[in-house]
Amino acid sequence: MKTQKLAKDCGDCSYDVNNRNSTPASAITITPQLIPATLKFNPNESLYLQPMSHRANLDFDFLVRKQMNNDIPTLVETDWLAANLSSGEIRIIDATWYLPTVDRNGIENYNDGHIPGAVFWDIDAISDPNTQLPHMMPDEAIFEGHMRELGIGSEHHIIVYDNVKMMTAPRVWWTLRAFGHDKVSILNGGQKKWVAENRSLTKTSSCTHATNFIARLDTLMIRSIDEVRENLINNQEQLLDARTSRRFNGIDPEPRPGCRSGHIPKSLNLPFNQLIDEESGLFKSAEDLKSIFDAAGIDEASTIVTTCGSGITACVLALGLYLTGRYDVAVYDGSWTEWGGHEDTPVAS
Repeated sequence: MKTQKLAKDCGDCSYDVNNRNSTPASAITITPQLIPATLKFNPNESLYLQPMSHRANLDFDFLVRKQMNNDIPTLVETDWLAANLSSGEIRIIDATWYLPTVDRNGIENYNDGHIPGAVFWDIDAISDPNTQLPHMMPDEAIFEGHMRELGIGSEHHIIVYDNVKMMTAPRVWWTLRAFGHDKVSILNGGQKKWVAENRSLTKTSSCTHATNFIARLDTLMIRSIDEVRENLINNQEQLLDARTSRRFNGIDPEPRPGCRSGHIPKSLNLPFNQLIDEESGLFKSAEDLKSIFDAAGIDEASTIVTTCGSGITACVLALGLYLTGRYDVAVYDGSWTEWGGHEDTPVAS
């Protein structure tokens, strides 16, 4: 079968996970049948492609990464986790987090009872310490330190869950993947489904062991405020806001002081909870999700950038899009807390 070399750093293809300073492959061999439709080339011409667009880069990165981790499901069910609790190959994360307006916090939920073997991921603590914005992505070295403290190594298959109706586990799923760790799944239905099936919880904190986690941040998965500003001019990407319609339209106030009401001009609105079945607490089927995104006005020809209040539920939308086969998705990490907190950013309502 004829193959084509792509001049593109392909993440983990020949990367030594025990050495962040090792040199990744500058090209990989891949069959034309695996190339996304967005990458147009003549196989009879030069072996090396011209620089790719943002979307083509995202498509390419995720296509390669998905091929390498094809046996890792995006969602796992409670039966699967119950059967694999004692496996040394997995690590379980409780990613429960609450909005600042709620009189409760994630560590209280964890201490009240968690799935056996789970460690607690503090979304606010595993973040950039050099910004006033909440739970922004840290740098690679800081992230590696947190993972090692949690006993998470690059070799582990990570299972993430929450106790807030699938609101926060996707943020951890996205964060791990943004740092190059694709061996991560979400427990469909979370702790609520686990408890509803009379499965046991424990109040005993899990012991952690020395591990080696190597992080490689994929900046293609993240958008900055400057990139979102630029997009208002060039209109190359679609913004999709996960907040409630009342917050999106500026009717309800924002939960954080000093943050204006409204939304980023030209953005679309799709409240994140529409992707989750209210009765079962499970993610809706890929077919149903696609219909929901189509109804929201998602353009299949555009890269999607998801946003929300502070980068948490934007990841629910990113996960939903991923489940439909859309890999060209990025998250505006600062989201409305950053945009609405600036005096010079345009606001629509």
